[in-house]
Amino acid sequence: MALTVCLSCVLALLVAAPAQGIRGQEPGPRPLELKEAFTLFQIQYNRTYSSPAEYARRLDIFARNLDRAQRQQEEDLGTAQFGVTPFSDLTEEEFDRLYGNQKAAGRAPYMDRKVGSGEKGESVPSTCDWRKKPGIITPVRNQGEYCRCCWAMAAVGNIEALWAIKWQHSVELSVQELLDCDRCASGCTGGFVWDAFMTVLNNSGLASEEDYPYRGETTVHRCQAKKYKKVAWIQDFFMLPENEQSIARHLATEGPITVTINKELLQRYQNNVIQPAPGTCDPRTVDHVVLLVGFGKTKSVESRQAEADLSQSKPRPRRSIPYWILKNSWGANWGEEGYFRLHRGSNACGITKYPLSARVDVPAKKQHKVSCPP
Repeated sequence: MALTVCLSCVLALLVAAPAQGIRGQEPGPRPLELKEAFTLFQIQYNRTYSSPAEYARRLDIFARNLDRAQRQQEEDLGTAQFGVTPFSDLTEEEFDRLYGNQKAAGRAPYMDRKVGSGEKGESVPSTCDWRKKPGIITPVRNQGEYCRCCWAMAAVGNIEALWAIKWQHSVELSVQELLDCDRCASGCTGGFVWDAFMTVLNNSGLASEEDYPYRGETTVHRCQAKKYKKVAWIQDFFMLPENEQSIARHLATEGPITVTINKELLQRYQNNVIQPAPGTCDPRTVDHVVLLVGFGKTKSVESRQAEADLSQSKPRPRRSIPYWILKNSWGANWGEEGYFRLHRGSNACGITKYPLSARVDVPAKKQHKVSCPP
């Protein structure tokens, strides 16, 4: 905790004087504050480099990322904070190569978009957070640097949550089984949520994480699906409408769902609500799959847009910001303990493009309705 606080203090000095030694700096010694921040970053995230030249290169990338974080901070219309993250020594190209899932943007198979159990006129609660219900949301996973499997982790998280809601029984399922047995042999090279669900259907379920643990790599032609007992299964999967109200209604009444978004603003994200400015985070370009677990509104805040209006002598009342709560697969040391919040109501980062969910049905006589905690 002390390390994080110290790092934040150093960064505050850097942000306060962005022109000194970051943007457009000539070659030469870095400011002491920057080197201190980089050293703290190395300690916090256990980073070492192979040579002095590589150290200098990563320090330069770190400085550029701080500069970009500051610009994102200025551009964002919400309350999001951008700065040092576990990915601050990576170029945007490296980050995209390691954590992007270009296949996620592929054309979805034809399927009707369904509303689910909610009626069109049914009201939607003001808040919903499935994390508050014990046993529904499993711990945040970390896909690591060598396996682009956000699609599999989100799909597994969806099935785990629905299974716990429908059966009142918490399970942790095998992501590795999906990677080894994916019907398209995508594995760690990226994939589609719908193929994850098809693989579960083809294999009649999933083994437990304990029996078939995650390794962060794909074992080619070594699918072990028949070796282990299935502890959860699904009946079908479907896509929701491209409508945030319908998505919120289904989320509140049925459970978490998978969504595919543009990850552009996540490399330097630290906390609070992202509200992309026009022209950023293109909703047509989606490349990362996450699990949608809730929604809500911030307390009344002075948004950056409101601050901008006030600076131009345009008084604007304080407002609350509606947001989605999303579970990522980059470990609990990223974002808000592995989660992030994204503006709700503007199709931020393309969140409505591919909202998918498995269907876990139980006999009517065994139905036990569980409401999403506010």
